[in-house]
Amino acid sequence: MQGNEDLIIVHDALEYGECHLSLAIPKYGIFENINSLKELAAMPLWTAERPLRVATGFTYLGPKFMKDNGLKHVTFSTADGALEAAPAMGIADAILDLVSSGTTLKENNLKEIEGGVVLQSQAVLVASRKSLITRSDVLNTTHEILERLEAHLRAIGQFTVTANMRGSSAEEVAERILSQSSLSGLQGPTVSPVFCKSDGKPSPGYFAIVICVPKKDLYKSVQQLRAIGGSGVLVSPLTYIFDEETPRWRQLLAKLGL
Repeated sequence: MQGNEDLIIVHDALEYGECHLSLAIPKYGIFENINSLKELAAMPLWTAERPLRVATGFTYLGPKFMKDNGLKHVTFSTADGALEAAPAMGIADAILDLVSSGTTLKENNLKEIEGGVVLQSQAVLVASRKSLITRSDVLNTTHEILERLEAHLRAIGQFTVTANMRGSSAEEVAERILSQSSLSGLQGPTVSPVFCKSDGKPSPGYFAIVICVPKKDLYKSVQQLRAIGGSGVLVSPLTYIFDEETPRWRQLLAKLGL
């Protein structure tokens, strides 16, 4: 990682905290018809005496981005408080800041422009390379965190569906289930006998089925279960799906030379 060789990325896609660093300009005045970085750079207004003024906290990435995109006459400044107010206050022509939903930009009558995104970003998990190599407890804890994160991300939007179903055999019930497009689950259905609560013996011709269903197919799956004789359908969200050991763990060990 830039600036700190001891840091190593453990997980690079945690799927939250997503945002992007972007240039934004006012929707009004001289910028009303400016909709791209190319058009902004082509404005004859920007000179050495009257440069484009950009308010930002990213004083390394900002100048580099502008230079790479042909904007020579640019000055950068930091603004006290919210950057979004800088153009309205007259202390900047544009801002360069992190954007997630874009709501704050709209509230301040600002707009993003084509080609104005400097980089995309999201939350990642990092660790100390030295600690991972020299301390087994840190390595083991990191392994557990990584496994939990991967299992949780895999489970997002997935539901367990359980139902009772009559049939001549587990194989016959499984065949009926697999005939429906939304009922295949992750690797196929689990079919098991239902035991009578009175004598603890298997109930003849009665089975319990368990499948994993994505949220978008949930209602369709329930309908299909009912259509093939399913009853007592129970639905619960999944918190974790632990599969085979995550490839990210093996990749991390390879990076560490372990």
